[in-house]
Amino acid sequence: MLLDWAHFFLQVQDVVPTVIDEPEKFKPLGGLKFFNGEDLLGLVIRMAMHLLFVFVLVRLIYYPIAKRKDFLFTYFLFSISIFTMCFLLESVKLEMGFALGLFAVFGIIRYRTDAIPIKEMTYLFIVIGMSVMNALINKKISVVELVFANGAILALTYGLEHVWLLRHESQKLVVYEKITLIQKGRRAELVADLEERTGIKINRVEIGKIDFLRDTVVVKIYFYEDQQDGHIDETFSSGFNN
Repeated sequence: MLLDWAHFFLQVQDVVPTVIDEPEKFKPLGGLKFFNGEDLLGLVIRMAMHLLFVFVLVRLIYYPIAKRKDFLFTYFLFSISIFTMCFLLESVKLEMGFALGLFAVFGIIRYRTDAIPIKEMTYLFIVIGMSVMNALINKKISVVELVFANGAILALTYGLEHVWLLRHESQKLVVYEKITLIQKGRRAELVADLEERTGIKINRVEIGKIDFLRDTVVVKIYFYEDQQDGHIDETFSSGFNN
């Protein structure tokens, strides 16, 4: 009888786990490690490679033609911000859905002051794509494949900018007061007056916002940089204000 009770008691102990009250450890960083040398080294190397590719794209391909310092600032900060965010969140396993979400959000960005020209928007899309690609690449992709993918993007962009599209058409906004010259049939007079005042050899003009209260009109003038005397300011504006 005693043996039966002892056998029953041992079976109950196997089924019901022993509860031991352990004090919960204090985690001031929420469980984060204070330092991980291997992960830090990987972040530094990957970020350095990514910034090298972005530097070639933005500073060596885009800027010599566009001369837009404001977009130069924007592209670099967009690039490093998106790369860092994607790299640090890569372990959350959001990979493909997260990347597509970034494309959807950033791909439709328009600043309220100026609409982004289509070419600058294209460069922004390329910068975002390279940032996501370089940050979320996994062990299945080799370094050679990563370099080749970035190199192909850079080579195609350079070819379109400097080889196939030899002449770059720039634009500049002018607030013009001779509002009568915007009438139909007086386009030649308008172009001649603008060329005389600005010293720019104009290729074409586009009429923008008309202010009848002040008798002014915003005119966008288009010109080829290789036809000018080299006095054009690098920091010109593009696009009409809404």
